[in-house]
Amino acid sequence: MKKEVIDLTNCKYLMELHERIKAGLKLDDGYGRNWSAFWDEINRNIKSDFITVKGSKTVAKELKGSVEKMREILERNKQDWAHSKHPFDYEFID
Repeated sequence: MKKEVIDLTNCKYLMELHERIKAGLKLDDGYGRNWSAFWDEINRNIKSDFITVKGSKTVAKELKGSVEKMREILERNKQDWAHSKHPFDYEFID
């Protein structure tokens, strides 16, 4: 199982959040740094079976909605791959 970690601890800005996604998932510079690009990467391109998101409760209050959007996208991806030979899962830990 291939696992990746996205560390959002004390993240303050939306572009910083996307840079941490890029680093955690080891994405190239072509990552679009928006939620559509995040969906494309996790649903089509990355080979991870499991993503851990750390520090989501420590982000700036302005980013709480973005963290929820990330959770929704991860859940949608989990549902899409639920019946495949390589299911996907995730967790949020703080």
